[in-house]
Amino acid sequence: MARKETITKMDILNAAFEMASEEGFEHITARTLAAKAGCSTQPIFRVYKNMEELGNELFEQVVVYFEAYYANFPRKNDTPFVNLGLAYIRFAQDNPKLFQLLFASEKRHGSSLYDILNGSNGAVVKEINNAKFYGCTNPSALFMKMWIFIHGAACMSLTGDYDLKEDETITLLEESYHAFMETMR
Repeated sequence: MARKETITKMDILNAAFEMASEEGFEHITARTLAAKAGCSTQPIFRVYKNMEELGNELFEQVVVYFEAYYANFPRKNDTPFVNLGLAYIRFAQDNPKLFQLLFASEKRHGSSLYDILNGSNGAVVKEINNAKFYGCTNPSALFMKMWIFIHGAACMSLTGDYDLKEDETITLLEESYHAFMETMR
């Protein structure tokens, strides 16, 4: 009679997600993951041919997690790029290790930063269209200017160098948007 499977693929993936969230993706090895999941390395390699395959699936799970985080983030402002920027900065503050994996790492499993950010819900495209609706003649260029600013603020939060309150961040994002709009007229 075959032995009953006690550690599932989902158990392994959930343990890997937890490790990536707490310690960072770079600390996940077959042995550390097995210890976290409460098993030997055998179940890991029963469901994944190697750690790279597990890493790819984990990366996709973190992308889905970010998309859900953004989708559920409260919308507080009508100014284009402000809600997206606020959610992105807050994600970095709330999930620094996952943020590093998705947005501050060279290895993005074939995805660009734009692809991850735009996601399956078209977040960036919606913001660009919103800027166009509000009269921006070159919303893609405006996005790039805003994005450099937003990404910089989020990365600063990883090092503890960004300590603005939410209302201050909103004001800063609004002011940046309007200043960049002026340069595009």
